[in-house]
Amino acid sequence: MRKLPLFFLVAFLMVRAGVWAGEPFTQRQAPAKSEEDENSRDLFNLESTYTFESDFHSSRLGQGSSLYDDFSYDHRFLIKGKWFFRAGVEYERYDFGGSANGLPDHLQAVYGHLAIEYVVHDHAGAGFELDPGAYYQSHLNRGSLDVPWKLFVSFPLKKDKVFAVVGVGGSMNQSPIVAPGGGIIWLISDKMRLEGVFPRPALVYQPTDSLQLRLLGEILFDSFRTDDVFTTDPKIQLHHAIVQYSEYRFGLQAKYAVCKQVKLFAGAGYTLRREFDFFRADHRAIVDPAPYVKIGLEAKF
Repeated sequence: MRKLPLFFLVAFLMVRAGVWAGEPFTQRQAPAKSEEDENSRDLFNLESTYTFESDFHSSRLGQGSSLYDDFSYDHRFLIKGKWFFRAGVEYERYDFGGSANGLPDHLQAVYGHLAIEYVVHDHAGAGFELDPGAYYQSHLNRGSLDVPWKLFVSFPLKKDKVFAVVGVGGSMNQSPIVAPGGGIIWLISDKMRLEGVFPRPALVYQPTDSLQLRLLGEILFDSFRTDDVFTTDPKIQLHHAIVQYSEYRFGLQAKYAVCKQVKLFAGAGYTLRREFDFFRADHRAIVDPAPYVKIGLEAKF
């Protein structure tokens, strides 16, 4: 976004990819596998987050709540050594409740994953990804098609202790079209680490192999082609406009390994900001903070 600090923009770089920087490898976590079998081939993720109702900054727009649902599946195809081609599909959707103010009551996207990655201990240390698909409200058309992309690499700053991640990403329907970013991972101890990498920076504590606790921030950031938007605020009267919708969250999350391949997670906290940004028309609608709850599942085989 044009008016957000640069560190928020890295949300474009690693969203939806299981980035190695997100869960750094430690010796305690390392499975005793051969090089050929150390990386999972099938990746599933399912998540649902509900943010309770709060006021819009503009009194003309009333109040609003949001429900976010996301499902993804990917398969890794071995190229050579630790290089893989990953292909998959993802569907995500926002549903909005509260006042009938004329803003979109839902936004959705269905798109593919096409990526080349260098994978070590089940985490991508470098990669290039394309996410071609449709990002829309209710009607598919040529204007809803987009191809977001991201390129990143991670490398050690201090052996087995501190790691850096740098990257760049973008799409035609976002502002700015291209955004740089990066982050730092610090392995504080065998049970604690700091993941200063957006879009999900976190302080992670893992007391056992099956339980993980995260004090985390999250940024969700997508652009969609809308239908007609005629709101109760006379400033926002638009036809088939692009909207960048974003949510910024802070909370606590617990993840429990049911078995080696399947993990359940749940969390709660505050959504600090929700924003509909019609950046090409220079109009936006912002929702006040509200609590959220989240549940989800991830599986790797």
